[in-house]
Amino acid sequence: MTADRRAIQPRKQPRQARAEATRQRILAAAAHVFAEFGYAAGTTNRIAEQARVSIGSLYQYYPNKDAILVELMTRHLDAGFAAADGHQNGELPDSLEEIIRVFVRTAIDNHLDDPQLLRVMMEQGPRSHELLDRISRHEREQIAHVHDLFARHPEVRVADPYVAARLVVATIGLVVHQLRAAPDPVDTGRFEGELVAMIMGYLTTAR
Repeated sequence: MTADRRAIQPRKQPRQARAEATRQRILAAAAHVFAEFGYAAGTTNRIAEQARVSIGSLYQYYPNKDAILVELMTRHLDAGFAAADGHQNGELPDSLEEIIRVFVRTAIDNHLDDPQLLRVMMEQGPRSHELLDRISRHEREQIAHVHDLFARHPEVRVADPYVAARLVVATIGLVVHQLRAAPDPVDTGRFEGELVAMIMGYLTTAR
């Protein structure tokens, strides 16, 4: 669901170390509470109790639990964006299989939080237009990078590298999220190997 930006913005940006430590404690407590109780029962009272702060102190930083959840979502997405940007600006292996493995492993590493917390963040959290625009912009940049890579790589044998780039970016993002956020996540090593093999089969089979 989309939400009014004003309703999900933090109220206070800490300027002192002590205030920043309090904010970090609130966020850590919220992650624990949302993971244990879910979104509906993850109340600000529970978060304040877990963070060992008064409810009044919590409201100095965040107007409601939606704002806290959006902050957690933003941090989760920023970590994934930073890792993907690192691939675009750095060197990748020569082997196509190892390149795909890097993409898959990076996505998995960004989904190592508690499965319940992942479900709450990505399936129940409010969405601001600003956040949706950032996600869309980053996805376009990632597809452009992967398209360029596929168009130049000698092991890629698909007819349309652009379509392939869209499929691979979407597949890694959606499949990793769905299986890592499941109540019974697949073993990470097995999951990584199987997903890499599936994508490699698609990219290297002549049509």
